[in-house]
Amino acid sequence: MSAAVDSLSKTNTTTTAAGSAASQPLWRRRRALAGGAAGAVALAVAVALGVALLGGGGWPAALTVDIAGPLDDANAWVIDNRDTHPLFLYFLLHLSNTATDAVDAVYRLLDALGWLGVVVAGVLGAWRAAGLGLRGSRVALTALGALGVCGLLGMWDATLLTIALMVVSVAVAAVLGALIGLLAGVSDRVDRALRPVLDTMQVLPAFAYLLPFVLVFGTGTPAALFCTVIYAAPPMARLTALGLRRADPAVLEAVTSLGASGRQRLWTARLPLARRQMLLGLNQTIMMALSMVVIAALVGAGGLGEEVYSALSTTDVGKAFAAGLPIVLIAIWLDRTTAAAGDRIGARAPSGNRLLHGGPAWALVAAAVAVAAAVRTTAWPDAWTYDISTPVNKAQEWITGNLTFTEVWAREFTLWILNPLRDTLIWLPWWSVLLLVAATAWLVGRWTAALTATAAMAAIGVLGVWAKSLDTLSQVLAALVVTLVVGFLAGVLCARAGRLERWLRPLLDAMQTMPQFVYLIPVVALFGATRTAAIVAAVVYALPAVVRITTQGLREVDSAALEASRSLGASTRQQLLQVQLPLARPALQLAVNQGVVLVLAVVVVGGLVGGGALGYDVVKGLSRGEMGIGMTAGIAIVCLGLVLDRITQRPAASPKHR
Repeated sequence: MSAAVDSLSKTNTTTTAAGSAASQPLWRRRRALAGGAAGAVALAVAVALGVALLGGGGWPAALTVDIAGPLDDANAWVIDNRDTHPLFLYFLLHLSNTATDAVDAVYRLLDALGWLGVVVAGVLGAWRAAGLGLRGSRVALTALGALGVCGLLGMWDATLLTIALMVVSVAVAAVLGALIGLLAGVSDRVDRALRPVLDTMQVLPAFAYLLPFVLVFGTGTPAALFCTVIYAAPPMARLTALGLRRADPAVLEAVTSLGASGRQRLWTARLPLARRQMLLGLNQTIMMALSMVVIAALVGAGGLGEEVYSALSTTDVGKAFAAGLPIVLIAIWLDRTTAAAGDRIGARAPSGNRLLHGGPAWALVAAAVAVAAAVRTTAWPDAWTYDISTPVNKAQEWITGNLTFTEVWAREFTLWILNPLRDTLIWLPWWSVLLLVAATAWLVGRWTAALTATAAMAAIGVLGVWAKSLDTLSQVLAALVVTLVVGFLAGVLCARAGRLERWLRPLLDAMQTMPQFVYLIPVVALFGATRTAAIVAAVVYALPAVVRITTQGLREVDSAALEASRSLGASTRQQLLQVQLPLARPALQLAVNQGVVLVLAVVVVGGLVGGGALGYDVVKGLSRGEMGIGMTAGIAIVCLGLVLDRITQRPAASPKHR
């Protein structure tokens, strides 16, 4: 989700680059075409040499290295020495105990408040943060509905544990991300050093974060908490650094003229000016933390994610829906609250009773929560719960029994699209795949991108998971094609019809806030546990980002170019195909890049519902304790993510071209 927000901020500069690219002189464009032709000739020669010297077939066994055995040995060593080795006794054990105690303390506090105290705290806190006007009332009602549904569906205890994990992980991730962003915002050297690290972390699927922490801390709360912190910190770091670097130069110059030191400029000018960006970073950190906390149920985190996972493992769609709906509502509640709080920054406080604004208002909220807690309510009353799993399962049985087109479509899509694509990729000679990756990355980006992508693809072969990685790649490619076709069409329609975009905005907002895990529930109900289900979930998850980036890119096309085309008699179709789409090409390339990243994230999670390949190996390693297999698959997923990112990422324009 943060990837989508970061990408939307980048499109402000992409259309400008597109305009400059379209206005290049004829000789430069001819030189580019000549370079492309030369590249095609070089590629053909390389293919011929590869056939003559290297032959065909999959990755050679002689070039593989088995790391599963050493990883299993490392896992065994950790298990044997966890209670005796000084590294664990004097450092890691303290971290583990601190993480467990922090989550337990927050959970006990929430439990002590009782259900009424938690509901009052959630509703009044959302109302105060979002403002006391109409928007604040809507956010408060959203909080009330989210917490009420959690109780009514019998998920109150699981919800409290999820909120406890969220509170601790978001607090640590926000502080860590803010400190990193502060360093990157004030130091160019730190910013340059951190940028590739944060870029890499952004493209890694959530699954890739689980196994290293399980290897060190074992399953349980510490592993879930630490991997959530690492996964959720980058957006806070990025947006904090962005806010500090975009501080108004006039304000900074005025502060400097008054004799302020560098530290005073930071605390009195740069940080206050960066508050809006920092709150946006907090919003994205919360969304990513919720997504990761749900997935971390695979390593014993508990909460709502564990309910969803246990239901999906037994294909109990009703139980999965009962646990997934509260996750969606909590995500919407937290997203609306932080977004509304961010929009209020810099706005003038409304006139009226001062007790309802500022610190006194928060004091009133605390007093109301204390009064609600004094009522001594305990857990949500059993009499106020309703089991929806049975009617949902009956509805799912009716759908699969009467709407057989979903099953037919899934079978035909697998038979005619997925299987041939997978078989073709596996049939290709290994060296031709490396050559294709290198050529694509070089044409799209720079030689450094080609080198990185080729090295990452070769590392997949060395790990000995070549065929499984190509299986995962085939699913990503199939899902990406569907995502781009639907997303580009929807983006074009939204860009040309403002009313349609306004109608779709609430739906896209809701889709963009839902964790990856939740998308698996409806697709399993419709398509069963198959590869097609994982692909459909990936398409739905990636669509909002593609639609938004496409819409914004088309709308930011220079109006002078459109006016000139109209004056020359161009039709609406000609304007779209010959003016808007070419000028918005960088934004469209960015949409492709973000679509790839988001699709890969869900295709890998689809290993839980029949996706197979690398995702299944990760689940197998986590559930059966086979860390060697799981870690190997996790490293391969990281490499595949780097490959896909590098072959779809447009390089940033250098300053002299801006």
